[in-house]
Amino acid sequence: MSQQRRTLIAGNWKMNGGLAANASLLESLQAAPELAASGSTCEVLVCVPVIYLSQCESLLSSSAIAIGAQDVSAHLSGAYTGEISSAMLADFACKYVIVGHSERRAYHHESNELVAQKALQALRSGIFPIVCVGETLEQREAGKTNEVVVTQLRAVMDVLDDGALARIVVAYEPVWAIGTGKTATPEMAQEVHAVLRSVLAERSDFAANRVRILYGGSMKPDNAQELLAMPDIDGGLIGGASLKSADFLSIIKAA
Repeated sequence: MSQQRRTLIAGNWKMNGGLAANASLLESLQAAPELAASGSTCEVLVCVPVIYLSQCESLLSSSAIAIGAQDVSAHLSGAYTGEISSAMLADFACKYVIVGHSERRAYHHESNELVAQKALQALRSGIFPIVCVGETLEQREAGKTNEVVVTQLRAVMDVLDDGALARIVVAYEPVWAIGTGKTATPEMAQEVHAVLRSVLAERSDFAANRVRILYGGSMKPDNAQELLAMPDIDGGLIGGASLKSADFLSIIKAA
């Protein structure tokens, strides 16, 4: 990993949590000495269900752990019942937001263009979008991995100027490795990360050097160190393991 980029370990709680469980988990994380150290080379983030942003903001007010959301509307305001705008997220010290997660693309049929608009809205409110890209097992077996992830990334690049592009985070999440127990080998993951970095470099060397590309395909304590040792893997987007303090802290230690 480049020395210019600070490692980011981001927990995605998905649709999990509760007031008591959240408090217990965050208390355990904050008590860990590795998170209390100053000058850490690893940034830690939890992306929580939006209903718990206020609680987490309060619990983490004096912590180095940042908070983020799991989705955002492509609209700033208006008659969009059930949607949450980027301005609303910004009210809760929300530093990051996930856009284009594979579950949103699959279950809510989100297009590349919609994901791009969500990223744009997030940036307009001073929130860093974590742009997820990734291929299904069928697409991988058809040899379309690079085509799929590049198309997804370029849709976002098309709506951003060079300055805004340098402020995004990219997360490569092979869909076939999420929640299945399968994982890409470090070499397989590195290959895709390198392709994504080269696409960014086509537009801006500054963005290519600055943008962190996370791996989001079942990173766990037993594979985190090998994955994070790859030159273009700048951190992880962690699902189930982020709900267990011991596992999440083990991944942070590996970073």
